[in-house]
Amino acid sequence: MFRAETGPTFESRQGEGCKGGREEEFRTLFEAYKDRVFSLAFHFTGDTPLALDITQEVFLKVLSGIGEFRGQSQFTTWLYRIAVNVCMDEFRRRRRFVPLAQATNRHLTSLGRPQEEALVRRQVRQAVQAAVVRLTPKLRFTVILRYVDGLSYEEIAAALGCSPSAVAARLNRSHRILARQLATLRRSTD
Repeated sequence: MFRAETGPTFESRQGEGCKGGREEEFRTLFEAYKDRVFSLAFHFTGDTPLALDITQEVFLKVLSGIGEFRGQSQFTTWLYRIAVNVCMDEFRRRRRFVPLAQATNRHLTSLGRPQEEALVRRQVRQAVQAAVVRLTPKLRFTVILRYVDGLSYEEIAAALGCSPSAVAARLNRSHRILARQLATLRRSTD
């Protein structure tokens, strides 16, 4: 997993440069963190174009609000907080619409064994992604930040504005929900 250089030296240097209006400093900051923001947005929405729009909006907010960043927390915590808020705003805008699900029938009998296994793996991956997308936003963010971005409980707590014990409880609840939703999948692959 890509990890940008972190720590007070990098963040303070880049943050101060951005606060001073230096375009090159902002470009460096963008390049260092764009993948993290896109990953969070994509795993939250499951939609590439929407994730790109969210990523763009997050960095516009970072650019316009960099003067408000006081360095009392890590830059990544502040960035994740902005990203979570933008995703939640988008979720609120879109939640009144129900997507039209298209069912597709696949005939596995005509496929060879390696093709069948690849198709099953892809279907399992899609089922897991769909199950994660069905989680409530609080649970979904917690799962994404933990298992996709690899953040610690403390980092997740700081980004979401809750306690590490709340993170643990959310993950526990998410595991139970996902296990229930994916139980039929587990039986069909055995």
